[in-house]
Amino acid sequence: MTLTQERQVILFKPQGAIDLQGGMALSQKMAEIKPQPHQLWVIDLAAVDFMDSSGLVPLVKGLKAARQSGCRLVLCNVQTPVRLILELTQLDTVFEIFNSHEDILSIV
Repeated sequence: MTLTQERQVILFKPQGAIDLQGGMALSQKMAEIKPQPHQLWVIDLAAVDFMDSSGLVPLVKGLKAARQSGCRLVLCNVQTPVRLILELTQLDTVFEIFNSHEDILSIV
């Protein structure tokens, strides 16, 4: 007998700025998903051109919720201004960051 388990991928694609307002919208979208073990949460930041410190809160909360539920949360397509915020706060060492969706496929 063979048992396989498919990994369910949940994709979040915020747009514009992840500041207080954008962060609250992202938090709300993440709260709508009931985390299941072995899910892969992907936050695609390709369309995000600005993030401030209040925008980091939903990312950290999402990572914590994902880990507590046995999920994996990764970031991809991180634009330079957002990458700088992640580097300045040293969160680039906490999050798994991929250049593209194709790179993520190698872990699924």
